[in-house]
Amino acid sequence: MMELTKSILETFGIENVDSAKDGEEGFTKFCKHNYDLVIADWMMKPMDGISLTRRIRNDQLSPNQFVPVILVTGFSEKRRVIQARDAGVTEFLVKPFNARDLYRRIAQIIERPRQFVRSEDFFGPDRRRKRKTAYTGPMRRENDTEGGQKNMKEFTDTLLTAEEFRDPNAERSST
Repeated sequence: MMELTKSILETFGIENVDSAKDGEEGFTKFCKHNYDLVIADWMMKPMDGISLTRRIRNDQLSPNQFVPVILVTGFSEKRRVIQARDAGVTEFLVKPFNARDLYRRIAQIIERPRQFVRSEDFFGPDRRRKRKTAYTGPMRRENDTEGGQKNMKEFTDTLLTAEEFRDPNAERSST
């Protein structure tokens, strides 16, 4: 599967494709080369794709905690997808897949990047994908109050851009 994935990436015109036999080797190479994209298999041993993703997102040695991670797996159950999402995976790809499936995941990462969120127990791409266009607010729910709006403003002000994460002293934009 690794060779097939490499071959597909090369047909997309990606010239520098590297591989690793497991998550440990993958993390070591990632730290050394700071890749633009990581594609990991869930079932690697001794370190699986979920553990690799968590390490990329949270380890002090990680050179880029914002790197997109595509997790490839034969499991498609909802609980597995949720587990991957909660580990900080950017995209989820079920085996067997074809070139179009992989292309769509990469295009999603490029065309619709998600902001990163940091909380006590999570760091990774915003887990919410759907954008509701029907909202005409200022308040979404019947029981929303002005105080609730203030709390939401405080929450959205805590979302970090990649630039702000790398440089904590950077001036915050007022968006």
